[in-house]
Amino acid sequence: MLYESLLLFSVLAALLVPLHFLLLAFAHYQPGWFEVREHVFIVLLIYCLWFWSDGRQTLAMKTWRIRLLSHDGRPVRPAQALLRYLLCWPSIALGIGILWAVVDREQLFLHDRLAGTQLVMSDEQITEA
Repeated sequence: MLYESLLLFSVLAALLVPLHFLLLAFAHYQPGWFEVREHVFIVLLIYCLWFWSDGRQTLAMKTWRIRLLSHDGRPVRPAQALLRYLLCWPSIALGIGILWAVVDREQLFLHDRLAGTQLVMSDEQITEA
C-alpha cells in the first residue's frame, strides 16, 4: 500500500498541478477544496479501473508480483473494479478493511470480500477467461 501510495501521489501531482496551475494562470480561477477532491477522486477512479480490470496490474502490483482476480480466479471485470474502488474509500479510510483482513479466514480486505475480488501472488495458477 505504501509503494502504491507513492506512485499515486506522483500520478496526482502530474495530473493535478499543471491543470490547476493553468486554471489559475489563464482563467484566474482557483478551484476550491471540493473541486480538488472531485478531481482526485476521478483521477484515482480512472487509474484504478484501468489497472485493475481485465488482468492488468499497477506498477506496484507488478513490482511485488501481485494480481487482482475475481474469487473464481478470472480477471476482474470493470464493474467489479468499480465496486472495489468505491468500497476501498471507507474500508481503508476508517481502517475497518485492514483490520478485517487480520480476522478474515482468507485474509481478504473487507472491500475485496464485498466486491468478490482477491489479491494473489502472480506465481500462482491463474485461470484465463
